[in-house]
Amino acid sequence: MLSPLEWEALRLSLQVALASMALCLPMALATAWLLSRVQFPGKSLVEALVHAPLVLPPVVIGYLLLISLGTRAPLGRWLYEVFGLRLIFTTEGAVLAAAVMAFPLAVRAIRLSLEAVDPGLELAARTLGASRWDAHVSVTLPLLLPGLLSGGMMAFAASLGEFGATITFAANIEGETRTLPLAIYTATQTPDGDRTALRLVALSMGLALAALLVSGLLERRARRWLGRA
Repeated sequence: MLSPLEWEALRLSLQVALASMALCLPMALATAWLLSRVQFPGKSLVEALVHAPLVLPPVVIGYLLLISLGTRAPLGRWLYEVFGLRLIFTTEGAVLAAAVMAFPLAVRAIRLSLEAVDPGLELAARTLGASRWDAHVSVTLPLLLPGLLSGGMMAFAASLGEFGATITFAANIEGETRTLPLAIYTATQTPDGDRTALRLVALSMGLALAALLVSGLLERRARRWLGRA
């Protein structure tokens, strides 16, 4: 049975992962579209920057967020003074850190799905009188549904397990930023915390596996609905 603090860590993890997924998906869709459908100078550099969180140590990402969005940094101070938005050491900061780390996974899933869509279908829609926007919305977006579902669930699962960037940027604050991975870390640093750590590890593994199973199920159903299975 979980203790109240462990339930709090579970609630916070689900809250952060869902918010991170919601933050990731629109930007990942726009970025995947840009990288797969548009040719522009510096595209290779943009691709490298998008995928940088996959190869950089998470603590580096957290430190970059710290020096760019901390209350002493120009951008962070501007956000606080104009909008009253403080990201460092807050739940919102934990969401941002998780979203940054999950972003390249969502972009990759959506881009693979987008590249599998036959551009000839859009062209056929346009020859029948549809505008470019109508062709995107009525033809391409429905065919992207499996990739969007996969990208969303990948972002959700990755956000559930995020640790390094979160503890560096948002810290390990009980009830505020202490998600399941941070609660496991705290338990391992506590005398006689082994049982707590094991319970939280089992819970984290169960959530991650459930997210991946749901992702696969939704993707298969979407493909059947589109007649592509």
